Amino acid sequence: MIIDSETNTVYLADGIRHYMPMAINLLEALYREGIDTCFLRHTESRKHVWVRDFMPIQIAPDRYLQYRYSPNYLKKDPDYIPQYETISRGLRLKCKKTDLIIDGGNIVKLPDRVIMTDKVVKENPFTERYLTYRLEKELECDVCLIPRDPYDIFGHADGMVRPITPDTVLLNNYVNVDKFLREKLLQAHDLPRPSKQSWAYLNYLQVKNRIFVPALALPEDVLALKQLRDFFPECKVIPVPGCQDLVRDGGALNCVSWTIKNNKQINTKHYEY
Repeated sequence: MIIDSETNTVYLADGIRHYMPMAINLLEALYREGIDTCFLRHTESRKHVWVRDFMPIQIAPDRYLQYRYSPNYLKKDPDYIPQYETISRGLRLKCKKTDLIIDGGNIVKLPDRVIMTDKVVKENPFTERYLTYRLEKELECDVCLIPRDPYDIFGHADGMVRPITPDTVLLNNYVNVDKFLREKLLQAHDLPRPSKQSWAYLNYLQVKNRIFVPALALPEDVLALKQLRDFFPECKVIPVPGCQDLVRDGGALNCVSWTIKNNKQINTKHYEY
């Protein structure tokens, strides 16, 4: 499994231009840090900015898993589902396909396993035991299922936990929200959760040893940045201002980015907005 810190290239949707000034701030931050940044074709719509959810999972430098992207929260709004297989073919990726319904935002990667919420069980017609077996076979690593956040209609893991080390994860603070859920989750450090939007701090974009954190113009921004810098002393933690509209629409920087380990020289393509 290719983990975030091993990636070196960021792909964004063309539709990210609908989210100003966040788009400019993010592109400028990526450019300053020397991160190769490309744009995906067929993603001009505002509805198709959530590229993490539908782009394939990188298993190895030259192998990807293309899953079925058909989450139940989009059954009444299929316009949010782009031509994701066409997009992948355009990149000439070596993809193996699976008929399992998976949502990329529900994949948190560690070197030897992935963490997913149990929402994946509700979206596939299998028992949890058999589905776990199938997921581990397709992803070629262990799968750890955790209870979903009942307040999150998307059921994504990437707003709940992110890895610090192979054995420790950073957990959003559920102390004042759902103590029972918190007790059921993995051993972890806590981020403050004083507002309904603070899950977004965990939904950061990481590429190489750079962590790009959504800034929400809240007092909690300062504390979240400090804690992330304490938890990841080997990384450069960079705030990206202007993410409020993105977060109000249900996602943050991890959601709107797809990162891969690219061993080929590519031409970085930047747009002028």
